[in-house]
Amino acid sequence: MQLDVPTDYTDAVTIETATLRDLKALRRIEKICFQDDAWPLLDLMGVLTFPNIVRLKAVSGDDLIGFIAADIRRAQNVAWIATLCVLPEFRRQGIGAGLLAGCESRLDMPHIRLTVRESNRAAIRLYEKFGYRQVDRWTKYYRDGGAALVLQKDLHLNRSS
Repeated sequence: MQLDVPTDYTDAVTIETATLRDLKALRRIEKICFQDDAWPLLDLMGVLTFPNIVRLKAVSGDDLIGFIAADIRRAQNVAWIATLCVLPEFRRQGIGAGLLAGCESRLDMPHIRLTVRESNRAAIRLYEKFGYRQVDRWTKYYRDGGAALVLQKDLHLNRSS
């Protein structure tokens, strides 16, 4: 399934399912977006191949410009958004919001959680706009000793019996 994302960016941006073919491009943007906290190669391979993972990419032309992945944990009634990144030159144009909305629409779970660097005010504002609220704080979560906020969104799912 392919979704068009309304953005302030002049070229068309689509949200598509990511596959192992996106490994090289994903590795590149992970390093740009997260530097020292970028996932190692094996973790990236896993997020692109393991079952119970929602994996979406934002594409402009032939270029991967953003990515989101969520780990569905049915036994815990929660999905964890493991990563969300958009290349710096494409930020603040609705692409991150498009990825987040696309991912959430594929998660049939009562709770969605994620971690975000406590100092990342722009990302926190985006998540708050989507209804996420802080439920915990993990000290020294990142390699440089930075803290992470654990945010959660509770969904009221309409399940038919």
